[in-house]
Amino acid sequence: MATYDLAVLGGGPAGYVGAIRAAQLGKKVVVVEKERAGGTCLNWGCIPSKSLLKNAEIYQHILHAEEYGITTGKVSFDFAKVIGRSRNVSDRIAKGVEFLLKAKKVDYVVGEGKLGADRKIKVKTADGKSQVIEATNVMLATGCLPRVLPGLKVDGKVVMTSRE
Repeated sequence: MATYDLAVLGGGPAGYVGAIRAAQLGKKVVVVEKERAGGTCLNWGCIPSKSLLKNAEIYQHILHAEEYGITTGKVSFDFAKVIGRSRNVSDRIAKGVEFLLKAKKVDYVVGEGKLGADRKIKVKTADGKSQVIEATNVMLATGCLPRVLPGLKVDGKVVMTSRE
C-alpha cells in the first residue's frame, strides 16, 4: 500500500493546483483521476468550447471578407476537422498539466478512487486492477456532472451535454 501526505481525488483545476501547491511545500502527493488531467473545464467544457468559438469567429470573418476588400472563393467548413482541432487543443493542455504534475513529483493514478475508512482510498483502474492508497490528508476535488433539465432528453443531436 502506497502512503502519501496528501491524496487528491480529482485532477481538475482544484485538484491539480492543490496537489502542485502541496508538493511545492514538500509534501508527498498523489492525484487520482478517472479520466484526464484538467477535469471538465479543460477536456469537455471551457477550453473546447472556446476553441469551437474561435473557429466560428474565423469562419464569420472569412464570410464577410469582402467588407474589407478581400475576395474569397466558396467558403465551407469540415465539422470533423473543427472538432478534431478542439480535441487537439484540449489534449495539448492536458499533457501540459500532466507534465507539471510530473515535474513537481506528484504521482498520478488514472482510475476511480473511493474514499474508505482511515483515509484509505481504493482505486480501480480502467484495466480492472485495484490498489489501495493511504494518506494523512485527503482533498476531495471530484468536479461536476452535467445537469439534464426536466422534460429534456439528451439525444446527442438537438440536446447535448459537454460530452457529446
